[in-house]
Amino acid sequence: MEAIQTNNNNNMITITLPDGATRDYTTGTTGMDIAESISKSLAKACVMIEVNGEFWDLSRPIETDASIALIKRDDPRAIEFIRHDCAHVLAEAVQELFPGTQVTIGPNIEDGFFYDFAPDEQTA
Repeated sequence: MEAIQTNNNNNMITITLPDGATRDYTTGTTGMDIAESISKSLAKACVMIEVNGEFWDLSRPIETDASIALIKRDDPRAIEFIRHDCAHVLAEAVQELFPGTQVTIGPNIEDGFFYDFAPDEQTA
């Protein structure tokens, strides 16, 4: 009996786009690779990728077949992600400027984000 060949060998994965179309990519391709393969302007507008219902960084390799959605910065789902990242940048900057400062709490809120800090007694 002859073996049936599929597009999905050990080096390839099948990506399903939101419209149901599929594309084959090399295992380990990233969200940014996918966005760039569709359009350079799409790649510039993307801030994250949804892979099988989970939000991922665009640089994370995709190792298996997946359903994806590329999330652009104007997508309402992106704002929370952007605020979260900005909060981390703020926390890192404060800790670099004021060594020993502890980050206590910093959730996203409706209009942005905030962080509470506990300064080291020597830097206060």
